[in-house]
Amino acid sequence: MGEFSWPTEDELQEMRNKVSEMSGRDAEVVRVVVSPYRICPLGAHIDHQGGTVSAMTINKGILLGFVPSGDTEVVLRSGQFDGEVRFSIDEIQQPRNSVKKHHVVHASDSAKIKEECKWGNYARGALYALQSRGNNLTQGIIGYICGSDNLDSSGLSSSAAVGIAYLLALESANGMNVSPLDNIEYDRLIENGYLGLRNGILDQSAILLSRYGCLMRMDCKSKEYEIIQPREPQNSDKTKIQKSYKVLLAFSGLRCALTNNPGYNCRVAECQEAAKFLLCASGKAEMDPRLCNVEEEVYEAHKNELEPTLAKRAEHYFTENRRVAKGLEAWKSGNSQDFGKLISASGLSSIYNYECGTTLILSIVFLYTLVLIVVVCTYIFI
Repeated sequence: MGEFSWPTEDELQEMRNKVSEMSGRDAEVVRVVVSPYRICPLGAHIDHQGGTVSAMTINKGILLGFVPSGDTEVVLRSGQFDGEVRFSIDEIQQPRNSVKKHHVVHASDSAKIKEECKWGNYARGALYALQSRGNNLTQGIIGYICGSDNLDSSGLSSSAAVGIAYLLALESANGMNVSPLDNIEYDRLIENGYLGLRNGILDQSAILLSRYGCLMRMDCKSKEYEIIQPREPQNSDKTKIQKSYKVLLAFSGLRCALTNNPGYNCRVAECQEAAKFLLCASGKAEMDPRLCNVEEEVYEAHKNELEPTLAKRAEHYFTENRRVAKGLEAWKSGNSQDFGKLISASGLSSIYNYECGTTLILSIVFLYTLVLIVVVCTYIFI
């Protein structure tokens, strides 16, 4: 994938200078959190059902420069959004449950998205998550946050990157030593508990556990994970050039803030309804209604009894789980063509079974051992 070239020294220094101007402190004492965006080659939309997923981080993301405030105040400014966010860490944060009716808009309407996102919510959500586990914070932060240009609300998990950045900054300012697995749970509390979005743990796990250029596999039921290095394709003809892969990000022209969109939570509920039906059919009605608790043999035996929409959601879950397993083997063996074909199949299932995405997701290009992974911004839930 080439060298990791982000953030540059100039970007880091600019961030330090911004915070220095805000706080009156020397730029040398400014700390910077680097929180990358992620892509999900295989395993889309099954993490909330306890499925197995794959992900990798990219050399774009969120930078949060900050200094401990010296008191209980949190003061934040943004490179993307207007205004200044101020609150105290003494304030008890209450869940917002902000998912509401919203339609997908075109890129030209992105100012409306920015206004509706209320960008300070993720900082308050980080405080909520830490408070909910009994942490006693005594110090706020003065910070400046900025994301890579034109990639907010673009389907690369900028929200998870923002939430994690705030968590790490507040923890650092308060001398807390928190493990990546605990921060995965804290970020889940931001999304699920504070904002009311019923997503899984794929995004934050990728950001906190991935290594650049590698593929992360996580079982979202057990939380077991591994980091898999790509294997160079074997070729007996040593005169042929071995090509590595590249990641291409293609923007669909659509943006959507999931916290304002009921479609995402609706899909999760449909998956749970399918799981509940299948568990009842197998005599296990007492189990947690998630599709990871349904044996595939039970699904195959009863799938034709499911209501059509629920059948589509279950079909996506079980076929996507299989694609992840096959994809991991292809990745380990250096078989990039098979890996790419599975990505194409995943995109089709996201469109026709999970009913989100755009047809641009089919634009996946193969050229010998060179794979261009097209990440479509953004998924569409209606």
